[in-house]
Amino acid sequence: MSTQIHQDISEETVRKLAAERDEPEWLLEARLDALDQLETLDYPSVIKTPGRKWTNLEDLEFEALVDPLRQTEQKDQVGVDDIEVASFHDALQDDDLAELVEETFGSVVDPTENRLTALSTALFTTGTVIYVPAGVDAEDVTIRTSMTSQSLFNYTLVVTEQNASVTILERQDTAADADAADEGRYYSGVVEVDAGENSYVQYGSLQDFDQDTYNYTVKRADADTYSTVDWIEGNLGSRLTKTSVSTELNGDSSETKIVGAFFGHDDQHFDLDSKVWHRGEHTTADLVTRGVIDDHARSVYEGVQDVGSDAWDTSSYQRENTLMLSDESEADASPKLIINNHDTEASHSATVGQVDDEDLFYMENRGLPEQDATNMLVEGFFVPVLEEVEVEELRDDLAERVRERLR
Repeated sequence: MSTQIHQDISEETVRKLAAERDEPEWLLEARLDALDQLETLDYPSVIKTPGRKWTNLEDLEFEALVDPLRQTEQKDQVGVDDIEVASFHDALQDDDLAELVEETFGSVVDPTENRLTALSTALFTTGTVIYVPAGVDAEDVTIRTSMTSQSLFNYTLVVTEQNASVTILERQDTAADADAADEGRYYSGVVEVDAGENSYVQYGSLQDFDQDTYNYTVKRADADTYSTVDWIEGNLGSRLTKTSVSTELNGDSSETKIVGAFFGHDDQHFDLDSKVWHRGEHTTADLVTRGVIDDHARSVYEGVQDVGSDAWDTSSYQRENTLMLSDESEADASPKLIINNHDTEASHSATVGQVDDEDLFYMENRGLPEQDATNMLVEGFFVPVLEEVEVEELRDDLAERVRERLR
């Protein structure tokens, strides 16, 4: 397959996108810089073993998937009193928010980190800015994005000031009346979280695109002193998903939790990575992922706990478990520990297996049909990760979607 960039991904296109949205000069320059570096950048890193690359991002047909001038969506953004929740381009028209966006944009995720983040920076047309002032507690912030076009590039910025807290629920799917896309769709999303001192951010997302969609997302947080950033990542849809969810624990006594759940069937492919960088002292991290794959689906998981030389008194834990429901499905896991400070408590584990025959035999002997017994075991398999989800709405949605898929 070709990796040639679409002919419409040009300086003319980028300038047109910026002009149509009345963007400031600094943002246009950021777009053009990303475009200028595009051809020289590598694709996001994926796990490789001798003779094999586990996910072939280079095979994406950009000429068929990307249509930068015809990006459309249905978006709902709901906030609460005392905080700002605005579309990205509305935020640029507000003097205070515009200054905040300029100061923070690209400070957590480098716009030219790799080829796909650069592409998203050059072409994004939609997004959300969430700003939580000092001392404000905010719940029930929701973002719903439904693709109606062939491609969509989205950007989200979350900034919390000192002693603030916010709980965010994001949903991504394909609209029922979306334009036909015979060659497939492409969604790209970048999320930056700048968590101020002693603030709390919980960011939950549920991805449920149709199975014609190729999905690339990168979510990253910078956690200041005593701050906590928790990620909840549910992946059910798409043909191919490549995600990176990570937290930089730069502040002393900062904490993070990354909770992941996925369920793949047919020929879906999930490449998921969770990372934490321990840089401050007395930091804590907990990475928990559980997934199920069926039919010819494939999952790839990489988890990294990186403890810096100055990260004294670190606690870092990682667990990943994948359940395979068919002999044709395939799962790989690669947990890693990188420890450069001896004052560390850390562990990691990963398991890949099938439904336990003894459990199945036990349940069938008590009158349950094989399929009903299997479904109950799968639902029970997800319980430990669902218990980590504090947002009731997201927890219920994930549980219901698992039941629907089993049916």
